Amino acid sequence: MFDWLPSETTPLFATVLVLASFFTSALTAALGLGGGVAMLAIMGTGLPVTSLLPVHGIVQLGSNFGRTVIQHRFVHWELTGWFFAGSLVGIAIGGPVATALPDTAAKIALAFFILWSVHGRKPKPAGTGIAYLVGGGIITSIGTMIVGATGPLVAALLSARGLTKQPLIATHATCMVLQHGLKILAFGLLGFAYAQWAPLLAAMIASGVFGTWVGSRLLDQLPESTFRFSFRIVMTLLSAQIIWNALYP
Repeated sequence: MFDWLPSETTPLFATVLVLASFFTSALTAALGLGGGVAMLAIMGTGLPVTSLLPVHGIVQLGSNFGRTVIQHRFVHWELTGWFFAGSLVGIAIGGPVATALPDTAAKIALAFFILWSVHGRKPKPAGTGIAYLVGGGIITSIGTMIVGATGPLVAALLSARGLTKQPLIATHATCMVLQHGLKILAFGLLGFAYAQWAPLLAAMIASGVFGTWVGSRLLDQLPESTFRFSFRIVMTLLSAQIIWNALYP
């Protein structure tokens, strides 16, 4: 009955992933950031990193592509070009590292990255030139091959260029489409079998599109202070669960 599901998951967890895609996309639509990290944390509680990162990349590519299409007139294409150049190098470096890293170590690194994303103070880049964008593309792309959701870091890079509101959201979404696209290609070349995930991925992407539509209309009414407090608590608990699963599989 469930032959269409990949072997790494169960019907119950597949349902959780589809529902999570809806809620995390609604979260991103309402507040601009946070959904990618939340989705990564939820997926990390039930999937090995070797499956988690490529699957998460496809779901996030679909989510960011929608925002790119809607906001395309605000995209700073020159900035995305330099970021893409750096991402090519970073993906090439990060691919071998991702395949060589043991799953337990990768899960623990993922959990601590999520905790830092939620609680840590983000670095303030010192430069804003071409080298800064290329270097940022390299560093964040190495990170995305190992821990996944580097969206907050990319947003910090672009914010340092002075982008605000629509240009920031649109350019950030486009950069993430490029980075996730390269990641998906890299994992495919490294042997990840996307075909067996196709039905579940289609359901998750469709759920995410609907979540984006709902979130843009309803969740923006949630007080941001309430959201931030709740979000930190939930992400901390999910990170603890990931570490526990890694140490005691």
